[in-house]
Amino acid sequence: MRIPVPGPRSLAGQLFAMQAVLIAVVVAGYALFTYVSDRSQAEDAAGRQATAVARSVADSPSVREAIGTPDPTLMLQPYALRVMRDTEVDFVTIMNPEGIRWTHPDENQIGRHFLGNTARALKGESFTETYTGTLGPSVRAVTPIEDDDGRVVGMVSAGIRVEAISERVSDQVTALFGVAAGALALGAVGTYVVNARLRRHTHNMNAAELSRMHDYHQAALHAVREGLLMLDGQYRVALMNDGGRELLGVDGDVVGASVADLGLPAPLTGALLASEPRVDEVHLTADRVLVVNTSPVSGGERRGTVVTLRDVTELQSLMGELDSERGFTQALRSQAHEAANRLHTVVSLIELGRAEEAVDFATAELELAQALTDQVVAAVSEPVLAALLLGKTAQANERGVELVVSEDSGLDDGLLPESLPARDLVTILGNLIDNAVDAAQGSVRARVTVTAATEGDELLLSVADTGDGVDPAHASQVFERGFSTKPSGPGGRGLGLALVRQAVTRHEGTLSVAAAEGGGAEFAVRLPLRTTTAAVRTSGGAR
Repeated sequence: MRIPVPGPRSLAGQLFAMQAVLIAVVVAGYALFTYVSDRSQAEDAAGRQATAVARSVADSPSVREAIGTPDPTLMLQPYALRVMRDTEVDFVTIMNPEGIRWTHPDENQIGRHFLGNTARALKGESFTETYTGTLGPSVRAVTPIEDDDGRVVGMVSAGIRVEAISERVSDQVTALFGVAAGALALGAVGTYVVNARLRRHTHNMNAAELSRMHDYHQAALHAVREGLLMLDGQYRVALMNDGGRELLGVDGDVVGASVADLGLPAPLTGALLASEPRVDEVHLTADRVLVVNTSPVSGGERRGTVVTLRDVTELQSLMGELDSERGFTQALRSQAHEAANRLHTVVSLIELGRAEEAVDFATAELELAQALTDQVVAAVSEPVLAALLLGKTAQANERGVELVVSEDSGLDDGLLPESLPARDLVTILGNLIDNAVDAAQGSVRARVTVTAATEGDELLLSVADTGDGVDPAHASQVFERGFSTKPSGPGGRGLGLALVRQAVTRHEGTLSVAAAEGGGAEFAVRLPLRTTTAAVRTSGGAR
């Protein structure tokens, strides 16, 4: 038969047992102290009471008068019994100077020698002592009876038995123990209630389990790559894991700091301070694109907010490239359609017997396409940017917009340093061209002019359009995430220029917008061609 071994007590149970024992020890110690103290006080009080009774008897004129009679016992015995009854003492013994009793509660003891010390009384001094006499241990007082000349003519001893004193103290201690037991019971009930609440909060886990859960908690926080941020009810940082510090670019200990003091972009700070939950919101920091989710923690009242952060910088860049590839595909499909139309035209001309006209038509179309390619490649020989411009040219033509490369362009292959990856250049120039095509579409002589050149140790990328231009009042807002003067589509608007600004900032460049010469807006980007610390760190630490 297997005997079950009890597991370790929960933390709440251990606290309950410790508090119960502590209350019991305190109450028992107080009871013992009270018993000893009360007994000492009771003995002192008994001594004072006995002294007062003895002096009263010694000073009584009737006692002095009775001592002078042939038989003092005859008058003193009834008197002593009355005094005992009235003063609640256990005995009053009146004796002669030799210690022979004239009175005693037990009449058989009258005439016998007093058991106790009388030497100090014979010298005229009153004193108290604890002595074991015929009635057992007692606290007694002995005082002299003096005549008018000051001679000791007798002595009086009054006392209270120690047993009677113990009974008084026992009654008090019994009452004290009753009160102590009640206090212990009340304390135990209160401790049980408090610990029951603690058990609910600790899910009835013991100290070892809580320690293990804390270790798991810390390990999970450091292992998760996603950012985790916990805010209290006053929007102060209660917890931030390593991923959150990296994604938000926060250094040092920020626990207890307000979200508004972390130096985050205003839109992101607003999202973290919002009372309503946020689901998959895209926000930009200095060099990252983050997806933010917030969820309030409530239990009858707002206790805080849990924030999760996901880095989608690389994903956003890939999506931009995918959009470009999709645009290229659409452009190729359109070009294929146009090529089919032209081929049908050539075939029809041949069938009609107009071979020379067919050759002239085909040659003209080929020279036009080759001229466009030669123009772009001659101006920008960097392969990635050249391919981007050719693709965007076809896209723009499909939308009725002419995209041209300015005569000021000149960018040789191999000129760009490794600190300027092609992906970032595609993000910058591609978004600027898309934005310009959107602005120029529908305008008179819709045109987008692109300039890609080097000026000293800087790369200049300029995109001008013939659209409505940018309101000077909005010049500082067009690069913020979510800002757009056009209606929002299914994928949202206002992210392209924000991504451009992020990439430019990451490479320590500058971004500006101004009015174009022919109307519309001109966006200009200047990027240093030297290797920058920020760029190297970003390209080397891409996630």
